[in-house]
Amino acid sequence: MTRRKFPTSKILTTVLGLGAAFALVFFTLREDAQLVTTAKAVQAPLEVTFTEEGKTRLKQRYLIAAPVSGTLRRIALQPGERVRAGDALAYIEPASAALLDVRSRSQAQAQVRAAQAALTAAQQHTAAAQAAQRLARADLDRLTPLQAAGAASREQLDQARTRADTTRANLAAARAEERSAQERIRIAQAQLLEGQNPTPATNAQPRALPITAPADGLVLRRLRESAAPVAAGETLLEIGDPAELEIEVEVLSADAVRLTPGMPARILRWGGPHTLHARVRSIEPSGFTKVSALGVQEQRTRVILDFDSPRSQWAALGDAYRVDVEFITHQLPSALQVPGSALFRTPGAGRASAEGDAGGWSVYRVDGPQSREPRARATPVQIGLRSDTSVQITQGLGEGELVILQPDDQIAEGTRLTITGQD
Repeated sequence: MTRRKFPTSKILTTVLGLGAAFALVFFTLREDAQLVTTAKAVQAPLEVTFTEEGKTRLKQRYLIAAPVSGTLRRIALQPGERVRAGDALAYIEPASAALLDVRSRSQAQAQVRAAQAALTAAQQHTAAAQAAQRLARADLDRLTPLQAAGAASREQLDQARTRADTTRANLAAARAEERSAQERIRIAQAQLLEGQNPTPATNAQPRALPITAPADGLVLRRLRESAAPVAAGETLLEIGDPAELEIEVEVLSADAVRLTPGMPARILRWGGPHTLHARVRSIEPSGFTKVSALGVQEQRTRVILDFDSPRSQWAALGDAYRVDVEFITHQLPSALQVPGSALFRTPGAGRASAEGDAGGWSVYRVDGPQSREPRARATPVQIGLRSDTSVQITQGLGEGELVILQPDDQIAEGTRLTITGQD
């Protein structure tokens, strides 16, 4: 019996046709790979910060007022000129005083006694401020070598340094208060003397009373310039020392509770070439309501900071200059972290806290990133601190593993991936 033979070309055509049909079915039913961007879990320093707008202000400013009613002579001082404590800032020719009656004389004498009592109180405040400064300085001198030896924390040293700076400023304020009290005594005595010995009407040139500077500083503003009559208590000049600047920031109350005295901060976008460093000195205990630019009512409180950077770096700053302050609430020298855009909430998990969460978060880890068909694997993680861009991973990932950034609803467990880039 003769065996029937099939042509070789027909067999080859049949095999190729079956292969093409199989390939068509395979690629038709095969899942499309999703294009993704990935990032690597890395060990790196981590900071938790928030930024608010603030402004500089003088630690001490003095409003120079007319002590008595009279005629003010022209003020020659210009804004920006430096003055010393005791320098004559202006001269005023007191108005002719009428002879004091018994009642007015008693009131003037009482004002002299009140001014003398205020001087005594100011002297006591100065003594108390000196004692507080000595104690703060002794604490700082004691903690400095202890911190260098590791027996005291950096925070304790920062708080001691803050107390020393605060007591120094308080002492300067107390001394200025004492000088101001001395001036008030002189003014009260002058008023009493003028009332007892009124200026004769025939005197064409009454004696001019000098108005002196209570402290060293610069002339900030000149509210009166030309010669003119002024009333007692009218403000003439404002002086202060720009070398003694501090920073005032209005912080949301929810952020203020995360701050403590001594915390570091950075001064950004202030106009200079370098980032400046500062430290929180105090947080005011009372808040206030402020309406934001969007019309939202916010509860805020004032935070005061001192410069840590040398004066030479911020000498160009003046009073009421705008700055941006970046508060550093937490710092870790090394932490395993991924971009915050890689995380998503696990269905059914609770709400996350501001600083971290014990669970309820997941990432899509890339399984087999070097293979021809990498896959997405949903991986639960536990997180710690959160910065503006990164999140600390405390459990669930290892260093160097790839995670998918901004996963959408097209990504699921086992999804085929095509990696288009890596941050």
